[in-house]
Amino acid sequence: MASLKDAKLAVLRAGKATGLFTASTRLRTQRLLILCYHGIATEDEYRWNPSLYIDRDTFRQRLEMLRCGRYRVLPLDEALRLMYENKLPPRSVTITFDDGTYDFYAHAYPILREFGFPVTLYLSTYYCRHQVPVFNVAWAYMLWKSIGKRFDATGFVEEGGEFRIGNIELWQRFRARSQRYIDERSLSTRDKDKLLNELAGRLDFDLSRMRERRMLQYMSPDEVRDMARAGVDIQLHTHRHRMPRDRELFRREIMDNIREVRDMTGTNATPTHFCYPSGDWDASFFPWLEELGMESATTCQPGLAASSTHRFALPRLLDMPTLSSIEFEGWLTGFSGLFPQRDERALYRQRQQV
Repeated sequence: MASLKDAKLAVLRAGKATGLFTASTRLRTQRLLILCYHGIATEDEYRWNPSLYIDRDTFRQRLEMLRCGRYRVLPLDEALRLMYENKLPPRSVTITFDDGTYDFYAHAYPILREFGFPVTLYLSTYYCRHQVPVFNVAWAYMLWKSIGKRFDATGFVEEGGEFRIGNIELWQRFRARSQRYIDERSLSTRDKDKLLNELAGRLDFDLSRMRERRMLQYMSPDEVRDMARAGVDIQLHTHRHRMPRDRELFRREIMDNIREVRDMTGTNATPTHFCYPSGDWDASFFPWLEELGMESATTCQPGLAASSTHRFALPRLLDMPTLSSIEFEGWLTGFSGLFPQRDERALYRQRQQV
């Protein structure tokens, strides 16, 4: 039986073959496609988590499609201003990156500079001040790299004992259980980093290589400043990459983020564009963002933005290596916007409950 994805691909191929891709470009009039990326893989991270990492070859191919298709790649602030004024050029695209990992500095920006495309980086600032691998991400990656190994899980999950991660499903379960157990202990960043060393020893994982290549780490403050001076638009993504439901904690996240971004970029200008961490958004945040002077907020909900779109619920296409070229082209032309889209917020909640 054909899968839903197979059926969708068949429709896309038929649409392109019959000229509907070309005809659908009219759907892109006054509609903005905001592309979302997180990291560019240094090694095999894109095989482990394609929603977080894309390989360099695929990323370069995407930019080539933008150039060859003569799409208007606009800075975020300009694109949104024109969209809400109903003056957006046809086939407009904006490129955004989330988080601010070192691979943006080392891999993504050089490719973007080669094509001459502007980019907005939504920077989460806490780990810029702590030059160690991001704990939850590194923990999950190391366990994934060790599927099939047997190891002592004492201190990693409540029951401890010997454990073997035999497949992806067991990896997902152990990752979630162990991270919840560790979070409950309220360890410091330094203690969590020591725990990575402990896990590496038990798994016989070469953590020193990962540290040397700065995989799963953030840019340093100096590197953030380099990017700002190079013209990268640095915007907000919370300080600690979390979305508190408490108004004062939420406000603290944004204000800490603003202070750090201004300090690292060396500018007095206050960033006013925001991106919800992990796609965790809700309309209850809108008045808080308004109070803080935010001009926009982007989600990970796929879709095309228009002047009728709420400025704090802007959709983006999360591009990833599992997205085929024809699917990507379908979004560029606007044809894919005709398909119903799944609710990414529901998927986020499901992942948290694994």
